[in-house]
Amino acid sequence: MKALALPSSPETLRYSSINVATTVGVGLREIWAHRFRSMLTMLGIILGVSSLIAMSALVKGMEKGAKEALVAVGGLEKVRVEPQDLPVEQRYLKDQAVGITMNDVYALRASAPLVKRLSPEMRVPMTASANGRTFRTWMSAGVWPVALEMTEHVIEHGRMFNEIDDEMARSVCVIGTATRDELWGDPEKTGTEINPVGETIYLNGLPFTVIGMFQHYQSEQDRKAKELAKLEAQTKGTNQPAGPQRNRGWARSRGGWVYWIKNSTIFMPLNTAYMKFRSGVNLTGFGQGGGGGGPSGATGDPRLSSLEVKIESIDVLPESLQQLRNVLMSTHRGIEDFTFRTQEDWAENINTFVHNARMSGGLIAGISLLVGGIGIMNIMLASISERVREIGIRKSVGATTSDIFIQILVESVVIAMLGGLVGLATSFGLVQVITSFAPTDNVPIVTAGAMLMAFGFSVVVGVLAGLFPAFKASRLNPIQALRYD
Repeated sequence: MKALALPSSPETLRYSSINVATTVGVGLREIWAHRFRSMLTMLGIILGVSSLIAMSALVKGMEKGAKEALVAVGGLEKVRVEPQDLPVEQRYLKDQAVGITMNDVYALRASAPLVKRLSPEMRVPMTASANGRTFRTWMSAGVWPVALEMTEHVIEHGRMFNEIDDEMARSVCVIGTATRDELWGDPEKTGTEINPVGETIYLNGLPFTVIGMFQHYQSEQDRKAKELAKLEAQTKGTNQPAGPQRNRGWARSRGGWVYWIKNSTIFMPLNTAYMKFRSGVNLTGFGQGGGGGGPSGATGDPRLSSLEVKIESIDVLPESLQQLRNVLMSTHRGIEDFTFRTQEDWAENINTFVHNARMSGGLIAGISLLVGGIGIMNIMLASISERVREIGIRKSVGATTSDIFIQILVESVVIAMLGGLVGLATSFGLVQVITSFAPTDNVPIVTAGAMLMAFGFSVVVGVLAGLFPAFKASRLNPIQALRYD
């Protein structure tokens, strides 16, 4: 016994496609006939889509800026060793805690093969004076020459001090552009390039010779803003770059602090910092700056502010940290008065922040889309109440249950799709409005993925919102519908 086959002739398929096209056309005409009502219904979808895209753009911009800053301070391979308070169980050993010292540096160089580079740091709060001006910076430190590579600094003018400068404790320093701008003037304001190399600068009242200056560091947004300001100045025939000056003023308070710190840096030889600002007496140096030797004539064991370590690879971070801990526990005689600050912690914080921001922003945008969906469902139910007789007539002349179902569902989906498209267009304006009221250091980035996701959500909301009204309309009894007033 053969099974019955469904008809699938070309005529049948053509009739089916024409029927669906007619149903879609009827749905579109109904939307057009009630344009104002349909536009109000779309409003929730428009706000939901535009807010979702704007939120995603703001978070993407902040993520990009944070990762740029992470690279600017040395990348994920850098580990910072800092002193910390003793654990509760070791507080009775407080008098024996030595902190981070040069002894740790030499021990790590000898016994930690996973450590690629070491950069001891002795911070000294400084008041810099020159040219009749003063500048207060806390990013001033005595370091080894290797700090240039560890901190991703680049010399623009002059040179970095070397091991001989460190061993002889010469009064030389390398400064950042922010120090130059504060003491000798900003080239963007004066219109002339200022090179402070060779000038004398007084650090806490002691004379130092500036032998080098770092290049100016800035975010990608600041760089583009400066280029735009220069272009506008050339167009207008003026030399006043107003845009970059505004960026310089608020960079610290809104996320550009990494670049501000780098531009405010004052580096001097480590031995110089110890002898002039820490030792209190004029003694010989305590080590060879960046070279391979151990202490040379050291008296005591100079305490450091911190110790920066660069490991071979981020893949061996756990092993490297364990190796560092083993060596330091040995040199500190089992007293755990140190801690590690890894860039990976920063990266994890960035990822956590981005995830939380996306979740909270997505939740708000999702609620807006949900409200829009409820509005679509409400307007579709109202539309069905107005068209009961029309639906009855259509069903009495041959329209099937599926035809009515598709017609109502198409109207719901089209309203949501049109709202989604308008939301895509308005999202760019919303981003500009948000950044003008609450400006950030990082340019919002509107991505194609966020736009597709937001539009896809609007379509899904349209389908879900139209299912119940479509089902209700398709189940109407034609005889009762024809009697409806």
